Amino acid sequence: MSGAWIAVLVTSAGCYVLKLAGLTIPERLLSNALLRRFTELVPVALLAALVAVEAVGKGGGLVFDPARLAGLGAAAVALLLRAPFLVVIVAAAGTAAVLRLAGVG
Repeated sequence: MSGAWIAVLVTSAGCYVLKLAGLTIPERLLSNALLRRFTELVPVALLAALVAVEAVGKGGGLVFDPARLAGLGAAAVALLLRAPFLVVIVAAAGTAAVLRLAGVG
């Protein structure tokens, strides 16, 4: 068995255990307002960090690509206008593609 398959199996088992732990948390812990607020905000913070890394990161450094940042801006505007998720993706990808086609970035 290769190292990649071992990593896949270990990750799968970890995900299963994490899901199982979420289902077996006692109700008294879930009624704690501080813990509830924490669990509501953690996914938002993780997603924001992922977007930031993908928007300005390349390899091991920071890259400020104008086309990529314009795409991110277009996505932000679409989200502010409460556009459906597919429209947000198309707006971001389309903006970056048009700018790249024009030679920007």
